[in-house]
Amino acid sequence: MRQLPFHYAFRNLGRSGVRLAASLIGSTLVVLLVLASGGFVRGMQRTLIQDTSLHDNIIILGTGSEEGVERSQIDASIDGIAAASIPGLKERAGVIYASPEIHAALPVRESADSTEDLAAVMRGVRPIALLVHPEVEIVEGRAPRGGRDELMVGSLAATRLGLPSARVAVGQTLHFDDRDWTIVGRFNAPTTVMDAEIWLPLTDLQIATNRESSYSCVVVTPETATFADADLFAKSRLDLEITAIRESDYYASIAAFYAPIRAMVIVTAVLIASGGILGGLNTMYAAFAARVREVGMLQSLGFNRLAIVANLTEESVFAAACGTLIGATLGLLLLNGLAVRFSMGAFALTIDAPVLLTGIVGGLAVGFIGAIPPAIRCLRLPIPEALKSF
Repeated sequence: MRQLPFHYAFRNLGRSGVRLAASLIGSTLVVLLVLASGGFVRGMQRTLIQDTSLHDNIIILGTGSEEGVERSQIDASIDGIAAASIPGLKERAGVIYASPEIHAALPVRESADSTEDLAAVMRGVRPIALLVHPEVEIVEGRAPRGGRDELMVGSLAATRLGLPSARVAVGQTLHFDDRDWTIVGRFNAPTTVMDAEIWLPLTDLQIATNRESSYSCVVVTPETATFADADLFAKSRLDLEITAIRESDYYASIAAFYAPIRAMVIVTAVLIASGGILGGLNTMYAAFAARVREVGMLQSLGFNRLAIVANLTEESVFAAACGTLIGATLGLLLLNGLAVRFSMGAFALTIDAPVLLTGIVGGLAVGFIGAIPPAIRCLRLPIPEALKSF
């Protein structure tokens, strides 16, 4: 079979700037749509499914509150009782890794004069929480100190509040509980729900929520202990009305709750990506379908139909590959890490290797499949009619 040289396909790209631009834009948009959809799903999934490689924390909370720690109330003495009753908890320099915490969703305002309530996810902690939750890293400022109306915000807290990042910078203030609180620190906790939270001293949040004698939970880190030890402690102290659950299992149950939403997002992502691919195919069809006379001329010169289809495919795939490269670069620069709000806080779009590969495959598919329909249209006409067409 007599083949058309590749440089013929390559040089054809420059013959029409409009056709080349349409091909590049079509494949670029397809890749961006696929990356945005896949990054959304991936980001939510990674946030709700906790990484247990750093620890294997256990949450002790009120019986019946396993599906929402915000509803839990346990006695304020349980952290000391748990630390003394569960053998084998992690301990360093005489400090046992047992963090009493209060989790609360509270409205805050930008200032005392503001009338708009902003939904904030708050966590009251003691300094031991930074050891129990090693994902948390203070990147600016310091931890808040009790009795001074101070806060520390996660890197996605601004997104959760719907405010610009500069508004929750160190030194700014937020208003709740009828007074201003100063932001003294900022922390990162990537791919966790904590990244969208506001942390403040445990006693301050106790006072603000009128929970002087109760906590939401106690989070402990085992070293030689097992979950069975914590579970036995909870079940043997019926008077405390508590239960133990692995932190990974707790977030897995929340992820299961959001499974229908993720499924809906995946379906939506597939529809969006399919629409983008179909739009890209339509663009490719419009770009190549007007070349009937050229195809007729190539046939009259002795090139058979298979060689012409192969050459059109080479041209289409090359243009799509260039658009795919542009789309993948823009996706990594503009979409990766983009923050999105949801009911539990916020998460960042995650453009990782599988998502990026899916986007690249989608972009190349536009180029490969997009060349076939216009090639069929161009080749189905007899050579005399093709040469006379415009």
